[in-house]
Amino acid sequence: MLDIKEIRENPEKINELLKRRDESLAVDSVIDIDKERRALQGQVDELRSQRKKISQEIGNLKKQGQDTSEIEKQVKGIGEQIKQLEEKEKELVEAQKMALLNIPNIPAEDTPIGKTEDDNVVLKTVNEPINYYSFEPKAHWDVATNLGLLDFERGVKISESRFTIYKGTGARLERALINFFLDLHTQEHCYTEVLPPFLVNSAAMTGTGQLPKFKNDMYKCEEEDLFLIPTAEVPLTNIYMDEILKEDQLPIYMTAYTPCFRREAGSAGKDTRGLIRQHQFNKVELVKLCTAENSEEEHEKLADDAEKVLDLLELPYRRIQLCTADLGFSARKCYDLEVWMPSSNSYREISSCSNFGDYQARRANLKYKAKGAKKSEFVHTINGSGLAVGRTFAAILENYQQENGSVLIPKILRKYFNGDKYIKW
Repeated sequence: MLDIKEIRENPEKINELLKRRDESLAVDSVIDIDKERRALQGQVDELRSQRKKISQEIGNLKKQGQDTSEIEKQVKGIGEQIKQLEEKEKELVEAQKMALLNIPNIPAEDTPIGKTEDDNVVLKTVNEPINYYSFEPKAHWDVATNLGLLDFERGVKISESRFTIYKGTGARLERALINFFLDLHTQEHCYTEVLPPFLVNSAAMTGTGQLPKFKNDMYKCEEEDLFLIPTAEVPLTNIYMDEILKEDQLPIYMTAYTPCFRREAGSAGKDTRGLIRQHQFNKVELVKLCTAENSEEEHEKLADDAEKVLDLLELPYRRIQLCTADLGFSARKCYDLEVWMPSSNSYREISSCSNFGDYQARRANLKYKAKGAKKSEFVHTINGSGLAVGRTFAAILENYQQENGSVLIPKILRKYFNGDKYIKW
């Protein structure tokens, strides 16, 4: 959520930054509501002052034995006016809150300005793909089906489209990737492993920006105020919701494996085959809570931590910086890591590493207090996939497939397969 004080003081600057995302965005409606609310507050304060003054006068008159019934009626009338104005003020406060919740974060000054994803900036390419195949590489869904790793048809039968069954060595590879990611991030990158609930309430979903804007993309429990998590970002970031941390507790590094659930309501017809866009998928998430002073540095380090996974798997990938038009709703700056997929001859996103500034913390009321400071401040939140497990699974099958239909197991994963070198029938 944007800071209403900053909006009041710098509306032109906020509008200019928002329009870098989308020309239709502005905070004008928030300012109009805020002006009306503050004017109403002024009226209430004036009426309260009048009531206090008259009440004091009534007390003096009573001491003198005079009749105060008419003046008391006047006080009662003022009270009714105040009540009506307070009800209106309450409506305006709620309207202002909803308006703020639906406005995205302002982009960082160094976020590239662009109108489409084509304006994203490639920062570096690692293990640039070379067409070394002596055969036509198959798509991961064909490789997986031929090796009996995935069962797409029966996944649809017991659920619906975009649900998949992992089985045998396929389930083992998925589990190996999860263990590898967690081992790396906890043992080498100093993250604390967390196993959070997979269902969270609407306050948590609002805190990280999924609600109210993206309600239609979420799976909601009909009888309860609970949602299936779309990412571990939601429970991890909100662990400290409505708390004031001490400065020496920061930075906090957390990682978690969770299944993730997304309706993908806005992606009809996209990536209908394979593992790229599923309604349920596994992910290992990285989340950081830090101070504003360390925010940029911690963001860079988190992206490096996610890259390390791809380096160790020896997969071709690139880092891009998202332009303003492609930036996520809550993010102010974002790096995407994209892995090479030979079958489509293209790079596909496998991790988004975002810096949210204090945007999420304002929504979640997540603060810290510096030593010796009188006032608390909002923390900065940062997260990224470390990595999306299913997409890593798909990238390994495509990049490590062999002409005979087997798949070479990346060296770093072989310890999870008793030293086996290939996945084969």
